[in-house]
Amino acid sequence: HVQLVESGGGSVAAGGSLRLSCVGSGYSDSSACMGWFRLDPGKEREGVAAIYTGGGSTYYDESVKGRFTISHDNTLNILYLQMDGLRPEDTAMYYCAAENLCRIRQILLPFQYTSWGQGTQVTVS
Repeated sequence: HVQLVESGGGSVAAGGSLRLSCVGSGYSDSSACMGWFRLDPGKEREGVAAIYTGGGSTYYDESVKGRFTISHDNTLNILYLQMDGLRPEDTAMYYCAAENLCRIRQILLPFQYTSWGQGTQVTVS
């Protein structure tokens, strides 16, 4: 049973930084997909960044490339999202997700993830 708990959201001025954390359990630290997704009211949930724990390959949406960095601590089982250069359009509820049986070609697509955290709000003004 996979459990995920996010933290680190908050309010920040444009250009600022935040680091999100997601403490997890029950997923594979050598063959799982893990990702950060965001949901803004009136929009569909979108993939922001993802990582394959078996090797550490990372994937980013074009809108955050060069600004966000995803990483995973295999010892502590914590997923991070370092967000720099934040923009008002980054405002959303951010969720972490994990999937043990994942397709890397679809790693940024929300539909293949079956385990989700409760979310943490990020507001950029």
